[in-house]
Amino acid sequence: MNREFLDRTSHRPFPLPDSPWVLSQSWAKLLFAHWSISPDTLREHIPAALEIDLFDGKAWLGIVPFAMREVGPRLVPKVSGISNFLELNVRTYVIHQGRPGVYFFSLDCSSPFAVWAAKTFYHLPYFNASMSCREKDGWIEYESLREGQLNAFSARYRGTGAKIPAPAGSIDHFLTERYCLYTTDRRGRIHQGVIHHDIWSLQKAEAEIKKNTMTEASLRFNLPEQEPLLHYSENIDTVEWPLRLIV
Repeated sequence: MNREFLDRTSHRPFPLPDSPWVLSQSWAKLLFAHWSISPDTLREHIPAALEIDLFDGKAWLGIVPFAMREVGPRLVPKVSGISNFLELNVRTYVIHQGRPGVYFFSLDCSSPFAVWAAKTFYHLPYFNASMSCREKDGWIEYESLREGQLNAFSARYRGTGAKIPAPAGSIDHFLTERYCLYTTDRRGRIHQGVIHHDIWSLQKAEAEIKKNTMTEASLRFNLPEQEPLLHYSENIDTVEWPLRLIV
């Protein structure tokens, strides 16, 4: 991982923490699939202290399959069997005290160790899943089935066109340029985790979604019958800071 991006911060909406980052990882072969959705549909699933972030009066729900690469704590050598795995997250966008971020409804993962670590140290709603990802004829073929549950996702997707950063103020920028996450612990307290990376290099995307029950089983609602807004990114390097209790 080339960490020169740590010196590039002008694109961030808020400064980096004064403390050292503790975790690095690369995200690869990402599909961003987003549906506009009524804020009322999401409100019961989000802590009251967090404001739902809207774009043109609409909330957005994202389903994001990708591959995690070179994941590991700072100054600790990466281990191939632990540092590389697949992940699929279901998310929306929130604000706390003017700071926009991501709120995860679920994160399915192919690594039991990563599931344990994320639940233990980041209070994130991770789930074990059987997952596969392969490239075939220029497409990414992605499959996920949550262990013992009905949450499933099956699709193939690919990027099309030029790789460009999303213009500030655009819906593309709103959905991708997020530099913190919010999560709750077992006592219902809210924590914030800061993330840093370069500006996303995005492509338009094509996707054929064969199966998607990621909201039906867990959140008890169906996604709107509309074509999702799609973006693709080949790869991005990131670093993360420890959670900070905020509420």
